[in-house]
Amino acid sequence: MDAVVNMDKVLMAFAAALALGISALATAWVQSRIGASGAGALAEKPELTATIIILLAIPETIVILGFVIAAMILLQV
Repeated sequence: MDAVVNMDKVLMAFAAALALGISALATAWVQSRIGASGAGALAEKPELTATIIILLAIPETIVILGFVIAAMILLQV
């Protein structure tokens, strides 16, 4: 019976790691695209600085959501 309980914990930890890892990778990919495009836009129109910063901050919510989901998985909510 202990092996079953331990396997459940392992699978929950793996699911939490996937939730956080995949969301972090997705955010990194999106931010790299936004950063490259933002650098080009800033070269032509420096007044877009605030807009580019906001566009770079928005994908961070994906990581925060992944962290919340991982916490919910680990806490069995």
